[in-house]
Amino acid sequence: MPLAIKVENLSKQYRLGQIGTGTLSHDLNRFWASIRGKEDPYAQVGSANDRTQKADSDYVWALKDINFEIEQGDAVGIIGRNGAGKSTLLKILSRTTLPTTGSVKMKGRIASLLEVGTGFHPEMTGRENIYQNGAILGMTRHEITRKFDEIVDFSGCEAYIDTPVKRYSSGMYVRLAFAVAAHLESEILIVDEVLAVGDAEFQKKCLGKMNDVAKGEGRTVLFVSHNIAAVKSLCNKGIVMFNGSSVFYGEIIKSIDYYSGLKTEFLTSRDFEKEETLKYSTDFVDFLAYKLCDSAGKIIDTFCIYDEVNVDISYRIKDNKFGVYPNLHFFDRDDNYLFVACAADQIVKKKSGLYSAQFVLPPYMLNVGLVKIGIAFTIYPGTDVQIFINPAIITEVYENDLSYRSYPYTGTIPGYTRINLSCNIKEIVE
Repeated sequence: MPLAIKVENLSKQYRLGQIGTGTLSHDLNRFWASIRGKEDPYAQVGSANDRTQKADSDYVWALKDINFEIEQGDAVGIIGRNGAGKSTLLKILSRTTLPTTGSVKMKGRIASLLEVGTGFHPEMTGRENIYQNGAILGMTRHEITRKFDEIVDFSGCEAYIDTPVKRYSSGMYVRLAFAVAAHLESEILIVDEVLAVGDAEFQKKCLGKMNDVAKGEGRTVLFVSHNIAAVKSLCNKGIVMFNGSSVFYGEIIKSIDYYSGLKTEFLTSRDFEKEETLKYSTDFVDFLAYKLCDSAGKIIDTFCIYDEVNVDISYRIKDNKFGVYPNLHFFDRDDNYLFVACAADQIVKKKSGLYSAQFVLPPYMLNVGLVKIGIAFTIYPGTDVQIFINPAIITEVYENDLSYRSYPYTGTIPGYTRINLSCNIKEIVE
């Protein structure tokens, strides 16, 4: 098969802190090197992209020496933990940012969906944005018109198609943006984790469309997701990213096995209010913070099967018309659904304001092993999922003292849960 993408020695460096080199002398040195055709003198040093360690330089390599080739018609899943460099790689491939060193050669038109509203002008209507995106891809007006009804039908935004997109909710933005990217005639489709904003039904619909694009139409697809099950079903090849480097590229099954073999990074808390922007925010709710903690409120990475632990969630309701309630989605190591936990009517609040919810996980709720927890916010009445972060929590359940078992068996106990059921045994007198 002919190559669709060829990446050679690709690297991307950023300066930590304020924008620019920081000093006039550095700017002059960089300018003098560029007019002489020399390398950037400040691109030769920099820390590795390990966000868990304090940098020893003012520069960091978000990507470092990436090399791979993707054949036409391949569906490639890019997997790795948060901060590994996946989104930076897609931005370079989408030509929204330039690499510091190295080269990217691509054959064909590119349609990309990197974040909510990518490529959309907020003052233009949905209809106008569809035609604008098609024109950017080099399509004629006749070609766009031929696809128009299919795009609108897929997005489900027909009633709002002549409304400026600045009035769209984040979910509507994603629906229309994905429909445009998937249906317009590009040879390469690039999709980041932006689908997490959409509801569960639309996510399933999008995965089905990407499967049709990759396997039915023979187009090249690059897909970033933390949903390993979706990556496994959609892609035939995988790239594993770790600290800005591509550590494995091959068949998707082998890529997932390699990724699973990497040291597990536990993720048990996040405070979005302390970050630059509220990344997870819609017209109805702001997701502020969450944490996995013990009964005393201390944040924990792992917990014992005998212990009671809590998932604490903070959020703000912004609209009085609808109720909003959080819910937890539990998955195993391989992203198989275990169960969904939704609290009672007491947390379905309609009054705008600041709220906290605490989910209590009793002892023996989960069996020993790695557990992933997704956090979602749903509109009530109805089932419209406003926000779904998966995984929001990555933790591990362990068992450190077999003497707590009420039975003599000391081997591994199968299953996803280990709930202690009440059982009353009586002798039957014959």
